[in-house]
Amino acid sequence: MQTTAKWITSPIDSKEAAYTFHKSFCPQKDVKKATLCVSAMGLYALYINGTRFGKGVLTPGWTSYKNRVQYQTYDITTCIKEETVIECGLGQGWAVGHIGIENENHYFADHTSLIAWLEVEYTDGTDERVVTDESWEVYTSSVVFSEIYHGETVDMTAPITRVGKAVLSDVHTELVPQVGEWITEQERLAPVALIRTPNGETVLDFGQNMTGYVEVRIQAPRGSRVVLHHAEVLDKDGNFYTANLRTARNEAVYVCSGGEDVFKPTYCFQGFRYIQLVEYPFDTVDMDSFRAIVVHSDMQRTGSFVCGNEKINQLYHNILWGQKSNYLDVPTDCPQRDERLGWTGDAQVFCRTAAIQFDVERFFKKWLGDMALEQKASGAVRGVIPAVSAIRQDRISAAWGDASCIIPWELYTAYGDKAILEQSFPMMQKWVEYMRAAGPEEYLWLGGIHYGDWLAMDAGGDSYVGATANDLIASAFFAYSTSLLVKAGEALGKDMSEYRSLYEQIRDAFCGYFMENGMPKAELPFTEPPRENYGVVDTVRRGITQTALVLILHFGLCEEEERGALSAKLVELIRENGGLMSTGFVGTPYLLHVLSDNGYTDVAYELLFQEKSPSWLYSVNHGATTMWEHWNSLKEDGSFWSTDMNSFNHYAYGAVFDWIFGVMCGIKPTETAPGYKEVRIAPHPNKRIGFVDTAIETRHGRVAVHWYYKEDTVYYEFTVPQGVTAHITLPSGYTATVGGGIHHFAE
Repeated sequence: MQTTAKWITSPIDSKEAAYTFHKSFCPQKDVKKATLCVSAMGLYALYINGTRFGKGVLTPGWTSYKNRVQYQTYDITTCIKEETVIECGLGQGWAVGHIGIENENHYFADHTSLIAWLEVEYTDGTDERVVTDESWEVYTSSVVFSEIYHGETVDMTAPITRVGKAVLSDVHTELVPQVGEWITEQERLAPVALIRTPNGETVLDFGQNMTGYVEVRIQAPRGSRVVLHHAEVLDKDGNFYTANLRTARNEAVYVCSGGEDVFKPTYCFQGFRYIQLVEYPFDTVDMDSFRAIVVHSDMQRTGSFVCGNEKINQLYHNILWGQKSNYLDVPTDCPQRDERLGWTGDAQVFCRTAAIQFDVERFFKKWLGDMALEQKASGAVRGVIPAVSAIRQDRISAAWGDASCIIPWELYTAYGDKAILEQSFPMMQKWVEYMRAAGPEEYLWLGGIHYGDWLAMDAGGDSYVGATANDLIASAFFAYSTSLLVKAGEALGKDMSEYRSLYEQIRDAFCGYFMENGMPKAELPFTEPPRENYGVVDTVRRGITQTALVLILHFGLCEEEERGALSAKLVELIRENGGLMSTGFVGTPYLLHVLSDNGYTDVAYELLFQEKSPSWLYSVNHGATTMWEHWNSLKEDGSFWSTDMNSFNHYAYGAVFDWIFGVMCGIKPTETAPGYKEVRIAPHPNKRIGFVDTAIETRHGRVAVHWYYKEDTVYYEFTVPQGVTAHITLPSGYTATVGGGIHHFAE
């Protein structure tokens, strides 16, 4: 972006306080149009003539700041007066404050900076520009402390003083126009209960785990304080619980002016369901003075679902709120503790579900752009995008780095736009070439420092890493991403013969190394990875696990005649485990699909309805309103899995909804006519579900499925948009190809 505006900063170190930058503008003629562009290193809040302006919050969003930063464009024509005052408050945000697992400070920049330019077009055809430079004035503000993890302090008694003229800042990054969705305020939730805990704490329950912040409306004596702490859960005794937040304080401190005050954070957010009133100026709490404001990227809702099973409906609710909570400009793992990072593994397992529930094309286009910018010259893709940790950046893991191939393909399938493949193809190709060179074998990925089947239960209920051998997982994903690269290239009209041959060689090598007589080898050789600075790695390394069988079947790493024995073995392992799955982040997203694809839809339903841990309904039965990080985040005795890594708002296991939508309800796009231009409708009814009513707004119109039982007969109603072809398959084996309209069947 070419502009004469300069990056400016405060003449004194703002530390954790937010300073405000002022500029007055007096137009000399009649204004036809006035356009203001703003960006920051840090977070900015825009005010025009003393009033907050624009629909966005937490602007300019979170990008790979060392490579690029977004700017936002505002039409302020109607705001222009004889003297127009532009003010921009600056807080530390992701770019400057504490960020990352190592809680690093100043990772992207060591101070906040602002850049802005106003372009004024007059009615006589002339124009004028006002830009950030050393003429802008800098003032203190009522925000005297702000950190993403730790919260915000707003002191309405703090004097607003001039600290001097702005000085030039040494920011070196590319300015780009807004790429992703705006981050905006969404729902407003009233508290549902006022709780006095056994420890004597005063707690408000908003009834829903969420991401955002609390607005407080209050009139209290000048200098009196309202201090709020945030938490996701109460402990087994009903007391306020924050140990799982690690070092994140999640504290809001408001100092009252003596008049009518409306407080809410400007430069941070929290993940919470409960707030504790640590300080409050009155003996009686007016619950109506508090509102929880939900904040996330402004994505259009596209999917809907309801069925006749109350617990499955609650599961869907939890999946939906897990996405809303973690799709805040970056697909984060969790919104509450001192992390909130764009973990690639979580994002790729959930992206198909994400694209059913919301229009996420623009959201992911921005994030994938940052992924491409941060991809190493070797082709390696980090586990976190934007990368924030000098140590963990270099832990390159299968199933995490594969987000670079999986997400572009899923977006293409969901929306049918080849532009996302064009943008991502070089990144996909480089990732495949990285895997090709990563290990001692060209066609296998052996060794490495992978995350494995993260949080699977088959290595013990308290293990971080599951029992499935990392070499098997890594080589399976090597094959899968290569197959997706081939599909993407062919969709773009490229000659993919080299990579099609590579895929076949990977597949043959996989079968030769990991398989014997059509079954995975029970014992596998192991290449010891370096352990220093990389945390836990796999320690069990089995070849025959639920996840191993799931990956082999789902990725087609077997002969067709071997499928029967492999899928039967998977069912045997489930039965031996008491009818429970034992899969983690890698195996769970595909588990039910593999069962239904291989003739075991009844077993898939058994797992869906399972209520013992590990299961989806275990958390539902324990009062969850979002998805949990661990299957047993809260144990049967009321104790917690751990304190260091135990989020109650971690969306990855919500990937089960793409099976509910695609198999139970029966709606799937096709790869030959993506974007739902052509759709397969093949529902799998179940009496315990009773009925299903689901729909998705696609690029070609609304596709809907409604089925319900009347005694032993199932009635179907399918809505197909005009111009769309639907291939229908009913459980009886009946098939039909239909066009637009409403179609009824019964059997």
